Amino acid sequence: MDIILLERVEKLGSIGDVVSVKPGFARNFLLPQGKALRANEQNKAKFEAERERIEQENAAKRTDAEKDAETLAGTQVVLIRQSSDSGQLYGSVNSRDIAAALSEKSGLKIDKTQVTLEAPIKTLGVHSLVVALHPEVQVEVEANVARSEDEAELQAQGISVLGGNDDDEALTESERLAKEALERAERQAAAEASGIPLDENGEPVEGIDAEAAGDAEAGDADSGEAAEGEAEASEEEESNAEKAS
Repeated sequence: MDIILLERVEKLGSIGDVVSVKPGFARNFLLPQGKALRANEQNKAKFEAERERIEQENAAKRTDAEKDAETLAGTQVVLIRQSSDSGQLYGSVNSRDIAAALSEKSGLKIDKTQVTLEAPIKTLGVHSLVVALHPEVQVEVEANVARSEDEAELQAQGISVLGGNDDDEALTESERLAKEALERAERQAAAEASGIPLDENGEPVEGIDAEAAGDAEAGDADSGEAAEGEAEASEEEESNAEKAS
């Protein structure tokens, strides 16, 4: 479908350009949002008659957007979310969430369609993104996704709030679970070898170390030896009694 652009559209063209796009893109986005007109003879004549006014309005909007960009540039908004220990969110942060946070913090009216986000954010951390205030004016902001205000403050200072080393952070969720299972099995094997009791989940019972377990085993052995000695003494006494009679 051929259309006439009423404003600059990235990768398509500038005001007044006649370009060809897919019908769905034109009907679902460009035409409803007033970014273009169908390129028929009537609309071409209409555009030429109003070109000067359209260009002046666009220049005024660009000037306003440049002023807003000065206010918004470098803004960091904090979004509190729950996550796993590895930093994976229980849910996600989307364009609507970020637009609402930016609007509240800056006092500007930011629409979700102005927030450039390739995919919803699903991890903790400080994420950089772009807000398009005008087709010709873009500004970079940051979304600080954290589990608490305190953690957000640490992340803003460049401090990681996640435990573990760099290798752990590079693991996928399935790899992390497998590693935890292996570590748990190793702890259980070591506990069993040391004689440390295990709880119902197969974990070593806290507060009982190998020495204490060893002492307990030694105590049991001593008790057994004492009982055996008493039995032998009793038999000897019975034997002596029989001889005396």
